[in-house]
Amino acid sequence: MFQPTVGITGYAGWRVLLQTETRQREVFEQSPTLERNSDYFRENISSVESAADLVSDRRLLSVALGAFGLSDEINKGGLIRKILEDGTEDEQAFAVRFNDPRYISLAETFSFGNEGGAPDFSELEFQENIVARYKVREFESAIGNSDNDMRLALNFQREIANFTDPELTEETAWFRLMAQAPLRELVETALNLPAGTSQLDVTRQQEVFAEKAEQIFGDSSLSIFEDPEMVEGMIRRFFLSRQVENGPSAVTPGFTALTLLQSNAGLGAAASANLILSQT
Repeated sequence: MFQPTVGITGYAGWRVLLQTETRQREVFEQSPTLERNSDYFRENISSVESAADLVSDRRLLSVALGAFGLSDEINKGGLIRKILEDGTEDEQAFAVRFNDPRYISLAETFSFGNEGGAPDFSELEFQENIVARYKVREFESAIGNSDNDMRLALNFQREIANFTDPELTEETAWFRLMAQAPLRELVETALNLPAGTSQLDVTRQQEVFAEKAEQIFGDSSLSIFEDPEMVEGMIRRFFLSRQVENGPSAVTPGFTALTLLQSNAGLGAAASANLILSQT
């Protein structure tokens, strides 16, 4: 299988990835393994009549879960079946109670437990929608094999739109984001939150995230990330914060000034971080 490449790390590498992403995706999606899994899904999903049918076919399930970023849940057949069978229309449904957009989207899309039942799985539009989502996630996973920070950034770039819905309260949007480990890791790093934040009461955690976002971006609502420039700003801060954690390199903004200051004045880690992040 074609392995997407990043080349260099950090924010400079992210900019390179954005320039090569379209072509790399095209080549990656032609990989034999990906094509075989996609074709299997297209050829067999129409025979599925229940959540039990889907869960019992591991190959079908792997594509379905992969399309929603739930590949790691492949061995939790009982849980996935319950989520699919419950749907999303009852406030006590598993997907609703988990308050995780990935589970909610999975249950809504297959709709076994909702009024009207499942859609027509033989429809080309349904099949291609799932296959397209699956390929996107697989590409990100492949990128992550080379550089997991790039995977986190791609995931954030795509997923953040799910948290800008004006029908969501600010608190609910933050709680949902905090519940998704990849998104939380990127945002927590970009906002430079203390390591002990996750040990706080969950309500206080949400307040800390919102307060820090307002301090940096001028607004505590995730709706600001409807603006692509804000999305890129968060990603930029993430990579630069990572560079602070790992030690600055020659491609780090402010590197020359930072090196001189450190050698002449014994600049500490906090001051180093402030100098580097001030370049964003």
